[in-house]
Amino acid sequence: MVDGIVWIFQNIALAFYNFFYAVTHPSLWLDWSNSEAIMRFIYYGGSAEFFFVVLTSFLIFTAVGIWKTGVMWRCVRILEGIGNTVGRVAAWAGLLMVLQQVLIIFVQRIFSSAQISIGFGLPFTKDVSWWGEELKLYNAMIVCLCVGYTFIQGGHVRVDLVYSAVSYRTKRVIDMFGSLFFMMPVAVLIWMYGWFFLWRHLVVPKPSASDQLDRLLAKSRAFRWNVETLGFSPNGFNGYFLFKILLVLFAALVFIQAVAFFYRSYLEWKEGPESEGKYLDKDALGDDDAQLVADIH
Repeated sequence: MVDGIVWIFQNIALAFYNFFYAVTHPSLWLDWSNSEAIMRFIYYGGSAEFFFVVLTSFLIFTAVGIWKTGVMWRCVRILEGIGNTVGRVAAWAGLLMVLQQVLIIFVQRIFSSAQISIGFGLPFTKDVSWWGEELKLYNAMIVCLCVGYTFIQGGHVRVDLVYSAVSYRTKRVIDMFGSLFFMMPVAVLIWMYGWFFLWRHLVVPKPSASDQLDRLLAKSRAFRWNVETLGFSPNGFNGYFLFKILLVLFAALVFIQAVAFFYRSYLEWKEGPESEGKYLDKDALGDDDAQLVADIH
């Protein structure tokens, strides 16, 4: 128990050194012409060192924000801005998904063609089944990249057993507890599993979560890119490694929103009901849309 506590504080102290060393030596992990740099990037992306850098940053910003609430409100606006911006851009994938499905139907049923070509000069040509399976990617983009945006907009389904019956300040405490002990740990777990799951389908020799840095550096001697191009059907979509990238982005966006939600809940708890929804950038419906939603409810 004592050793574990000492280990945690040692890593928090080392986080300052690790962060500034990484910032001042970017070629060691960002020079992707060097296989060793790539392996360092893979290792540190899912390492305890990276975890404690993030944890220490969170503790510092939280401490400063408790001292100066203006700093914490600025963090809320920046983090929620990231979720809103990414979500609003990714939401257009829904329109692309519909248009592409209509195109597939026209090509198959009306023109009786087995292929679709997009572009001029050197068009991108794939079988219709490839384009049909690619629709899953648009759906995954909406789910993974709009998760923070939907949370900010209050669009997620929630099961309310006691929340509506408790006081305003108790609700904020529940929100802080949920973001700190549910959202953040789950996001970290998804990131840790998803990170190495991603890289195992991009490079060889395959990295493992149990590999230490020296082991990965030894593997770098035989390094080569080996991007997964397998499909579920002979002419089907073969870019399934993109789903693994989306899984990592999903974890990052959930963690960012968890931090923003924790800070917002704390500030609303501290400042009282008059600060509820402060700086909240929610999409506004038009009068006709608002009336339609009201009629549905």
